[in-house]
Amino acid sequence: MSRTGAPHPLDNPALASLTGPHARFAERRGRVLRYPLDVSPWLALPDEPDARDWADLAALAGPGAEVPLSGYCGEVPEDWEITFHVGGVQLVDDGVAAAPDPEAVRLGPADVPEMLDLVARTQPGPFLPRTVELGTYLGIRREGALVAMAGERLHPPGWTEISAVCTDAAVRGQGLATRLIHAVAHGIRERGETPFLHTSAKNTNAIRLYESLGFRLRRHTAFLSARAPERLGEERAAVPVG
Repeated sequence: MSRTGAPHPLDNPALASLTGPHARFAERRGRVLRYPLDVSPWLALPDEPDARDWADLAALAGPGAEVPLSGYCGEVPEDWEITFHVGGVQLVDDGVAAAPDPEAVRLGPADVPEMLDLVARTQPGPFLPRTVELGTYLGIRREGALVAMAGERLHPPGWTEISAVCTDAAVRGQGLATRLIHAVAHGIRERGETPFLHTSAKNTNAIRLYESLGFRLRRHTAFLSARAPERLGEERAAVPVG
């Protein structure tokens, strides 16, 4: 919650994005929204989803579909099977030394095959064929090959998430990820917005890096997936996550 008592945009960042700057991407059923499946796995439930919302989500996803519920920390109905659950953290800009980088180049649709290849080799998290449409992506090339990148994903009003930070193993230790984070943060700040990011709570090396760059922990969150029921049944009780 914000100091005014209203929900903070980062408490439910996918909902704030899909009802705000990213509304053009939103696919909706009732109060449930999601990005197209080739754009991002993030979807948005209401802050306090009820049985109708879960039924709409099941109908949107399809019977028996596995549904990513990143950022959701509430309860899941007992007829949904939790298939993945790991703790996460959300960090926000608290003095990042944002600056443009002379070697960073803007990446676009023509670069997507190389971006997908880099992501497959480095596993920074979900990056899909149209993720590049969500915001600015910057990369660094060496001898023509893309060796590092970072870009923008969720976009709640006044905030932009830095995501897909990755570096080829052959050039790690050269500070390329740090430079790209600074460059992406600079572009976000130039729009009058504030950078933030997510990572696994277990990824202590990344957390230390981000904190050393000037990010601070805002909240703990969760990354989870759940399997929708094969068919909608009667309303059932909800069970806690974890």
